[in-house]
Amino acid sequence: MNKRFKVLNYVIVFVFAYSFFLGVSRNKSKSINTSSVVSEDFSTFSNKKICWGIKRAENHNQPDVGSKNKELMEECGGLYMGNPEKNYVYLTFDSGYEAGYTEKILEVLKQNEVTATFFITGHYVNSKPELVQKMIDGGNIVGNHTVNHKSMPDIGLDTVKSEVMNLHTTVYDKFGYEMKYIRPPKGECSERTIKYTNSLGYKTVMWSLAYDDWDENKQGRESYGKEKVLSNIHNGAIILLHSTSKDNANILDDVIKSVKEMGYEFRSLDDFEK
Repeated sequence: MNKRFKVLNYVIVFVFAYSFFLGVSRNKSKSINTSSVVSEDFSTFSNKKICWGIKRAENHNQPDVGSKNKELMEECGGLYMGNPEKNYVYLTFDSGYEAGYTEKILEVLKQNEVTATFFITGHYVNSKPELVQKMIDGGNIVGNHTVNHKSMPDIGLDTVKSEVMNLHTTVYDKFGYEMKYIRPPKGECSERTIKYTNSLGYKTVMWSLAYDDWDENKQGRESYGKEKVLSNIHNGAIILLHSTSKDNANILDDVIKSVKEMGYEFRSLDDFEK
């Protein structure tokens, strides 16, 4: 009788262990399916380059993103601006490289109990993995800004796939983190590239509020930066800031507090409302 119980116990342990291993393997294989071959035909979709831009409105009204751009984003399930009736705003950063300000930005976010989305490149994750880990540990979202920050309409889909999925795999392997949002480098995309990155499991995220903060030679304009954000904040705003900007690091605390005082609520892209 004892021998039978021992055999049964061994069988149960084996089945459990095998099931666990199979589950882990399936989950990982889903995350690292990075074959460079494009299996579907996307040639029927236009590759006309879209350079994302907005026409600002007054009195905190939502800006005009252009009827064709809006139609494409709606069709593809992209995010660019939220519900005009809700006072929710969404903070995002483009992080192509580290200029020495992200530590401060993350600390300000933590102190104000706000999370953001950071769109990172291959250079960023390879040079500053500790900051990527800190983003994740702080409850922030890490998004895909591609390996080499190339304009996607200018490259073939095989290259688009490697640019997106090689970064996806690196982030998954280093942090066990699965990215799902992508911001096209330089804000340049096309119907073809958006639909193609959709097929890779990604949702495209653009913006409805930004200013010229990326130029390292145009820092030292903190009042200007604050005015641009606060005078153009609106319901459903997806705010684009660059973490490479010293000014942004210095004004972020004031901006967050002022935006809250104006009656807006910061939300995560995971809680986005159209």
